[in-house]
Amino acid sequence: MPPTLASLAHHSALKLTVRAGEDRLDVPVRWAHVSELADPVPYMEGGELLLITALKLDAEDPEAMRRYVKRLVGAGVVGLGFAVGVNYDEIPAALVDACAEEGLPLLEVPRRTPFLAISKAVSAAIAADQYRAVTAGFAAQRELTKQALNAGPEGLLGALAAQVDGWAALYDASGAVVAAAPEWAGRRAARLTAEVERLRERPAPASVVVGGPEHEDRVELHSLGTGRRPPRRARRRHRRRPRHRRAVRRPLRHRPAHPHHRTLPLAARRRTAHRSRRPAHAPRRGTRPRARRRRRPVRRAPRRALPADRRRVRVRDGRPRPRRRARAREGRQAPARPRTGRARSGR
Repeated sequence: MPPTLASLAHHSALKLTVRAGEDRLDVPVRWAHVSELADPVPYMEGGELLLITALKLDAEDPEAMRRYVKRLVGAGVVGLGFAVGVNYDEIPAALVDACAEEGLPLLEVPRRTPFLAISKAVSAAIAADQYRAVTAGFAAQRELTKQALNAGPEGLLGALAAQVDGWAALYDASGAVVAAAPEWAGRRAARLTAEVERLRERPAPASVVVGGPEHEDRVELHSLGTGRRPPRRARRRHRRRPRHRRAVRRPLRHRPAHPHHRTLPLAARRRTAHRSRRPAHAPRRGTRPRARRRRRPVRRAPRRALPADRRRVRVRDGRPRPRRRARAREGRQAPARPRTGRARSGR
């Protein structure tokens, strides 16, 4: 449960003393707020513990304190904490009397207890309460799942009734009670047959609340499942495909027809899968073999003349002699020698 004024008053580290409103210490505290304004009401939301030092208040004026406390009670403030030893050595009697008249709890905060310690205590208590709520929800979910798997509807309804601290019932499609827990809840569940029929007319999932403060109990009705069949188009997708379409799902026996067959999307892979069941050199059925194409001769570029230091020379009569082209450049034209054999292309 959330922190209360009683839990803060009994906190051993805070050393708080109750000076007024002892009969209202069980009120939960939403937050601890510090304000020295003469009128902090516009900045309150309700449920706060207001901490003050009376820096801008005339705490010894009974009429002023009566109006101040009355505004705080109207704003929903659950308690007032007064720090002694700062501006006043003790809580003024006018403030104590005003809080006693309005029924507002008044806590005396000693000088060694800072307001920050009170705010931290309230925040830690709120966080612990939220953590307990979360863990309790997970524990209830595990228990309900266990009962649904092992004990059936009766065990599930019993666990659900224990979790909500009330009773639970299960209805069928016609509105009749299938099971209820505890046993005496069957009669109360039978009275809600008309409400169950109205709930069935609504599109699922739906819920309705029956009863209220003036009735004996408050009942919530919830529909289970969607209550609808999938549309016709959605059901067609789950039908089995014709037999002739399943042939393309067989594994490949030869190399794929496409060079990037493995990286193609699934649809494109299925379109090209039937082409890979024949060797690459085998012709297709019902087609004539293609004639071999004649390879065109490769045209080579003419050789370039190399520099003098990289020219090839021939040895004749024991001395190297340059080629005919080199001698022609130097002005010594040699008689052409007849060549034998096939001339090279580009010469």
